[in-house]
Amino acid sequence: MRWRALFATAAGVGAVLATAHMVANTFRFTVERIRCGLPGLETGVRVVFLCDLHYGPFIRRGSIEAWVDAALAERPDLLIVGGDLVDGRAGEDVEPLVRELGRLRAPLGTFATWGNHDYIRFGDPSGFGQRLEEVGITVLENRGTLVRDDLFLAGLDDVGEGDPDLTATLAGCPAGAACLLVAHNPEALTSVPPEVGLTLSGHTHGGQINVPGIGPLVKASHYTQRLLRGWSRQPALGYVSRGLGVSLLPLRLNCPPELTVLELTPGEC
Repeated sequence: MRWRALFATAAGVGAVLATAHMVANTFRFTVERIRCGLPGLETGVRVVFLCDLHYGPFIRRGSIEAWVDAALAERPDLLIVGGDLVDGRAGEDVEPLVRELGRLRAPLGTFATWGNHDYIRFGDPSGFGQRLEEVGITVLENRGTLVRDDLFLAGLDDVGEGDPDLTATLAGCPAGAACLLVAHNPEALTSVPPEVGLTLSGHTHGGQINVPGIGPLVKASHYTQRLLRGWSRQPALGYVSRGLGVSLLPLRLNCPPELTVLELTPGEC
């Protein structure tokens, strides 16, 4: 009986320590620095990509402030917030989030797209989008804009909860210009046409809780492991960020939060 009690105690302590480790990892983000060629670029551009903020019960103003500070410290040419700005649970005052994101400034602008949680939280996120526009963040919902003579930035509406229209999103992209697409859900990669040089996505949180020998407990993508995080080259070139926030549980394991810094250069990736 004594050994059973000792074993149970040890198991309980181990579970508590493991949970504490996962909770701590929720708030320890890394800066991923990536270099990639983008066809059509005439000169390089530095892009900082933040996604899956999930401002809400687990992610508060202090986390947003730290992420914004880190993004600005990179001195980006272009800033992109790639969807799921808020958590889907209702009742949170989003003004602290808006005020912090309003500090994001870059020479080529600051842009955002919608994710599934933005729709779950607001139903119609257009009012939230208006507040973002008021603080200097342009929302790209099935549309694009020429941020520089050689660079077209496009934002696709969320695949799961929105009404994505790739044709409308890419309309207006000049022939020969570099095309950078932001699509919150990486499942959009299965439909991306050849003229898109690179697609940036999030949504999956990289699996969020990745158990050794088992893998991610939850796969937000219906597709294969290659769409969970990092590079995907089939069928289109895309990069899937692990994101910064969390949903469902304030836990991360073997999958630290990610602020992505992309050095995009002329040529192929």
